[in-house]
Amino acid sequence: MLQNKKLKIEAIFLGTGTSQGVPVIACNCDVCMSNNLKDKRLRSSLLLKINGHNFVIDAGPDFRQQMLREQVNSLRAILLTHEHVDHTFGLDDIRSFNWIQKHPTDIFAEKRVQEAIKNTFHYVFADSKYPGIPKMNLHLIENHPFFIDDIEFIPIRCYHHKLPVYGFRVGDLTYITDTNYIEQNELKKIKGTRILIINALRKEKHISHFSLSEALEVINKIKPEKAFLTHLSHSLGKHNDIQNDLPENVFVAFDGLCVNC
Repeated sequence: MLQNKKLKIEAIFLGTGTSQGVPVIACNCDVCMSNNLKDKRLRSSLLLKINGHNFVIDAGPDFRQQMLREQVNSLRAILLTHEHVDHTFGLDDIRSFNWIQKHPTDIFAEKRVQEAIKNTFHYVFADSKYPGIPKMNLHLIENHPFFIDDIEFIPIRCYHHKLPVYGFRVGDLTYITDTNYIEQNELKKIKGTRILIINALRKEKHISHFSLSEALEVINKIKPEKAFLTHLSHSLGKHNDIQNDLPENVFVAFDGLCVNC
């Protein structure tokens, strides 16, 4: 299954915050008022540099800003975990890549997510197309491995409360966001991962996201060399305070962090 095991991957955290980001609008808590840049979090997304190509997992409302910050000049494909606004509403900004690369952008998503994309960006798929619209090629993801060029991606079925979502494993790296439940059969797909990236919304239990303790339980089951916490809310606390209480192989991710695998 893991034909990519020796792949060299550079993973860059484009965003590590929740749907509201951090700071939250109109919030005066210590985290939102922090001067530490590691406490400033855009909506969660990940850039993967593999074999000279750039892949992005999720494209939320901060997509344009994230692409500019990381100076991403080409894009091979976007993989979508699910259809929520904070993971998809940046797709209109692929227009620049369309223009530079002279072809539509490949978008990989399951059927339900594709339908949501078609509804939200209806002008992209209209019979009579307005000039300058973003161009997308939608590719169907089902719950089995798929290839983009010669790179194998393995979907991990997770649940965001009752909503089915996908995490992704590529080589020795696994990315799980917006999740509060993973079945045992799906956890087996993650075994052997050297780098595990997983959501940890806050310390208190949440209806649709792993809490910090729940994320640490999953990390303990998988036993990666390193784990990184993402999709963090302001209620979890300040970056440095969280880090001080974590096991030595678990790290608080922050926007712009680069991890090699």
